[in-house]
Amino acid sequence: MRHDRSECVSPATAALVRMFGEFRLDTVGGTPLLPSNRRGMLLVSLLCLQPDYSLDRERLCQLLWPDRFPAQAKASLRQCLLDLRRQCEVEGCPNLLVVTRSAVALNRDAVQSDLAALEDALAQGDALHAAALIEQIGNLPLLQAVTFNPDFDSWLAMKRQEVEARLRHASARLVGQLRAAGETGTSARLSGAVLARYPAIRSLADVALAVLPFGQIDQVGGDFFLAEGVTDELVSRLGKLEGIMLAGRTSVLAVAARGQTLTEMAASLRVTHLIEGEVRRTADRITVNIALIEGTTGTELWADRMEGSIEDFFESRKVIGNNVIAAICRVLGLALSPAPMRRMTANRTAYSLYLQGRSLVRRSMTDGAAAKSVELLEQALALDPDFAECWTALADAHVHNAVYTPCLDRVERSRKAAECARRAEALDPGQGHALAIQGIHEWSRKNPAGALDLAFEAYAREPRNADVALRLGSFLLYIGRTRAALPFIEAGVEQDPAYGRNHVLLATAYFNLGDMERALAAAQRTVDLGMPGMWLAVFEAANGDHEKAVATYYAQRMLMNTVILPPAGTEPMNEAMRDAYWGIAARGICSGDEVARAAYCAMLDGLHQTMPDPCDPTIAFPAIWMGHAELVMTIYRECIHPANMFGLMSLWADAEPIRQVRLHPGFMDFAEDVGLIEAWNRHGWPDLMPADPRGA
Repeated sequence: MRHDRSECVSPATAALVRMFGEFRLDTVGGTPLLPSNRRGMLLVSLLCLQPDYSLDRERLCQLLWPDRFPAQAKASLRQCLLDLRRQCEVEGCPNLLVVTRSAVALNRDAVQSDLAALEDALAQGDALHAAALIEQIGNLPLLQAVTFNPDFDSWLAMKRQEVEARLRHASARLVGQLRAAGETGTSARLSGAVLARYPAIRSLADVALAVLPFGQIDQVGGDFFLAEGVTDELVSRLGKLEGIMLAGRTSVLAVAARGQTLTEMAASLRVTHLIEGEVRRTADRITVNIALIEGTTGTELWADRMEGSIEDFFESRKVIGNNVIAAICRVLGLALSPAPMRRMTANRTAYSLYLQGRSLVRRSMTDGAAAKSVELLEQALALDPDFAECWTALADAHVHNAVYTPCLDRVERSRKAAECARRAEALDPGQGHALAIQGIHEWSRKNPAGALDLAFEAYAREPRNADVALRLGSFLLYIGRTRAALPFIEAGVEQDPAYGRNHVLLATAYFNLGDMERALAAAQRTVDLGMPGMWLAVFEAANGDHEKAVATYYAQRMLMNTVILPPAGTEPMNEAMRDAYWGIAARGICSGDEVARAAYCAMLDGLHQTMPDPCDPTIAFPAIWMGHAELVMTIYRECIHPANMFGLMSLWADAEPIRQVRLHPGFMDFAEDVGLIEAWNRHGWPDLMPADPRGA
């Protein structure tokens, strides 16, 4: 790609950087800069990958001089910066660098890169300019052929994924806005350019599909799983096709239970088309009816009918793969791209148990569902221990049980989940979701850096899996890298829009970024989807509406013993105790009254001393929201488990009193103890702490 010096160059611009393809740094006049200073060029390229053009000096030392002692590496960095400054001054670029004791940055006004120009065009809604830039870039990778050492190469690979995810998401959002505004020509131009660069992108697809649960009519009775099996096969195969965005299973199940019309369901799921069907079983025959429905009108576009014995259907999933999928693609005008075959079980009973167990995983809060899901999946694996997808489902079940079921062995359950996930990955290396689940246990081991390593690798293997994208987004959110997390979270919400947990992540991300309007809207959506409204109350309080926030928080008491379960080892409260406790909590968190806050902090201190699980979310989350720094740091030093790690995302709002945890004098020691410092050094420092505040 060539530099076009007629566009996007302000009067202050002194240097132009090419990031796509082979790296190049030129003056505005076209003179190459730093041709013989390799580390200087690497340093500039790394800074251009950062949204704020800034990197911590210690991280630069680790990346560029990993084989030297810290003092030597720091001296080498100082000399490199001095040489770089001198060379730039000679070429008339004296203000290229901004150097402090803790960080190195490029002067954004003085440097213009092709990457920054593209991101600016997308952010400003300049679709035609963005399309032109993407067309010029073509398929050129970021920093093509740039390599240095294993640590550097690993960090760069992670950064490439992060930047490309930002670009894909920003492009998809702008295409959606253009389509909604009726600007079909412009949206088609941008969509075509992006799809040419990212042929497997889902969020730009013209086709968004939801496979509805199939009805079943059984005249035989007994164990009957074929309806679930047909939808499972359809979802798995369609989910691997290019050009299709597939709605998440959790959202589909939630919407299907509302009794809406087909057009209403399509609107709720944000899809263009629906697939519905029915399975009938008689004593000697299975009949499957499948139909493709246009979402906006409810019109049937295509239908098919298949008949045979149950053995026929179980043994010949190719019927669905070769016939049904091909027909759907043909009707929708899509090319039938090859998809990898699933490594499923040949044992019909194991498959039945797997389908039943997996269907219970997302209903973990239903009485008895949690234990039953694990039981069924373990039975399936006893019949076929090489059933990779069942190992992943069992890992997922252990995680859901650890999060949503009151229990005192949450760390042990996360360990079991990691073991199952490792088994799944060993059997099928394509199981990206299994890698992401392993990352959860790394948090329990106080290894968030390792958790993010696994999450990024999971995303590289399964970028189309909403659970994988959301897991990566949540891990980035937990370490305070909200801007980096947002594209993954928004993409996951787009694919799985009726799952309340996803909107909690989205609302918190907007809150951390100070976007109160979006935070409140997303938090209200969580309530509309049946999630507890404590986050909404916290955001209302931060927005200054204390009276409303207290009422919102207090109203959540009505969810006790249903959506909100009593902490492990405790008995349900009677109504009087419940109302009194929630009243104290609502005033302590949301009223802005320091006396009420102190009273609830003292109560939480007592609960931490006496409750069977002293690190339960019912203690940890309120402590964060009230900025009770000592208790927060005590809890997470003692134990991070799948149920309380969700609260870490709330540490990163620059709002009172939450910020008191981050501003506590002992916070950096705490961050070191729980592995956050290592994660920041490897994956980037938090938005609120762009560099190590302890100095060089």
